[in-house]
This record gives sequence, C-alpha cells and structure tokens, in this order.
Amino acid sequence: MNGLRADVEFRRADFTLRAEFEVAPGEVLAVLGPNGAGKSTLLSVLAGQLVPQHGLVELDGTSCLDTGRGINVPTHRRGVGLLAQNPLLFPNLTALENVAFGPRAVGVRKAEARRIADHWLSEVDADGLAARKPGQLSGGQAQRVALARALAANPRLLLLDEPLAALDVDAAPAIRGLLHQVLRRQEKPTVLVTHDVLDAVVLADRLVVLLDGCIVEQGPTREVLARPKEAFTARVAGLNLVPGVAATDGSISFGDSTISGRIVESLERGEAAAAVFTPAAVAVHRERPHGSPRNAIPVRLAALEPRGDVVRVRGVVRDCSLAADVTPAAVADLELTSDDEVWFVVKAAEVAIHPVSGGSSGA
Repeated sequence: MNGLRADVEFRRADFTLRAEFEVAPGEVLAVLGPNGAGKSTLLSVLAGQLVPQHGLVELDGTSCLDTGRGINVPTHRRGVGLLAQNPLLFPNLTALENVAFGPRAVGVRKAEARRIADHWLSEVDADGLAARKPGQLSGGQAQRVALARALAANPRLLLLDEPLAALDVDAAPAIRGLLHQVLRRQEKPTVLVTHDVLDAVVLADRLVVLLDGCIVEQGPTREVLARPKEAFTARVAGLNLVPGVAATDGSISFGDSTISGRIVESLERGEAAAAVFTPAAVAVHRERPHGSPRNAIPVRLAALEPRGDVVRVRGVVRDCSLAADVTPAAVADLELTSDDEVWFVVKAAEVAIHPVSGGSSGA
C-alpha cells in the first residue's frame, strides 16, 4: 500500500514505545492518548528526530527508516511537513516569506516559491496576511500561516502535533474547520496527535489509542469511540456525537429525525456532520415532549451505570450509542430498565453542529 507504513520499537530506561500501523494516501490517522503515552515520541520517530532501536518507516513504498538494513534518511530529506502546537514561524520573515521558505529550501526559484506561497495562503484563508510578520498575527492567524508553510513544501507525510492546543476557545473551532476542509482535499497520509476527542471526530478517518507506549485500540474513529474497550477511551469518549447530514437551518438529518443546534464550523448542505452534546445536557422522558423547541431522540435503553451522584443512562438509536446523566431519583421515578424505549431530550442551545471526517460516535 502506498502512503505510510510504520513498525517501530523505541526504548529508553523507563519507557518503551511499540507501534505498528498504516495510513493510506489522503487518510487522516489520529493518535489519542494521555500525557506520557508516547504520542510525541512516535511523531519524532516518524519525522526522523529520534532513531528507534528497531523500526521500519516507509513512505510510498520507499524506506525512510529500516534499522535492519541500516537505513535512516535524515529529517530534511524525508519529505515530512509538521504543524505543531506553536506556529514556530521565523520572526524576521513575513507570512509570505515563511510559507515560501520550504519550496526555496529544496531549490525552487524565488518567483515560483512566491507563487506557491500565495496559493497556500489563499487555501488557508490567509492571503490578506502575506505582508505581516509573526509579531503582527493573532494565534489563529499564525497557525493558518504555519499550516500553509507545512503544505507549501509538498510533503509526502503531514504530521499534526496537537495543532489546536495553544489556541483560545474562539480561534480553535475556526482552525479545526479549516483543517477539516484542507485535509479532505489533500492526498497525503496525515498523522494527528491529540488529547481532544473532538479533534479526532472532526478530522480523523481512523483512530489509534496509545497507552503506556502501546496501541490498545485502533480502527475507524466512530467504531473505536462507540465501543471503547479501555477505561481511558471510554472516559475521553464522553460526548454524544450523532452522525448525520447538514441542513441549511442549523440542523442535521439523522435517519427520520432532525437535530437542531449551533453551527460551530462552516458547513454546506448535504455535508457529513455531527450533532455534539454532553450527557449532562440530556433529559430522559417516557413520552415525547410536545410544544417545546427541544430535540427529542427515541432510544432503546442499553445500560444503567452508577457514577457517583448521577446514573449514566445509555441508549441506542440506529447504530448510534448515546448517554444521559440523570439523578438516581429520576431513574427510580421513571422506572428505567434495560430495553425500555424512551426519549432523550436536549435543548438546541446545548448542541454544537460540526463537520466530520471518518464518522462520529456516541459516548
């Protein structure tokens, strides 16, 4: 398979990373895990910044690393583009010059490099920033320029190292939406490291969960998050994510139902999207409420899980798993048991509508 193939083992005194996976051209693989799981170590090995004791890294069938054959292509010759938490732009160069740096570094003539830079600044909606230096950019603007710089070098592999972690709550949704649009148009394999499950849902086709240096779960993003096998995965998959198709009125179509909410990132009618809301925002009813601007979703109860002061009520609709956090008194009053058919009800103001890649999941 063309794209990325990796099989690495990296050891130090108190830690061992062992990971094997493939990423197809145009596919986005998210690597999710807690601090210390080995996510950044894995990216460093892929980029050539760390050399494992044993390992194989292939891009489009060509070995960048093969410890068995003594192959270790240096970072600058691997064709890897990196977008990190911090933009790391050259402070003395304009945005245009920063983006043109990659093409120039591989011998592209100045005029052509500027044309390439103009193109990518336009692609990330930053063409109006071309003459500014990094000190004149906001955090979101700088990250747009950094993304353009990573793509302008025409990398064979794109690495995203928690690219939204340093952004404020206002800038992050816009950059997440931009990444969604850009990544689905490109044909390179992409590896995204994140600790935010929403990044994985919106951006990634497949998901790898890394714990203590080992891959403990992997598969399509929606499937992994809908049926978590590890406690960590279940904990981070603490959002309800209802997959559907975007409408024009701030809602998505889900089967025969419509779910309304706030459009967080730009969407086109008919685009794959998900309604996202917390279990705490959900009320459970025996009968469908009438005369209220709330979303009502019919579910079949799958499980009741005591969680301290609340009970997590899990329900299934179609192939989507959803959760509601209610009081023990409410469970007793409603006389809830497994296989009951009830309504999960959530206010539109509590629902965020996002574009998705690779599907979404329930909590």
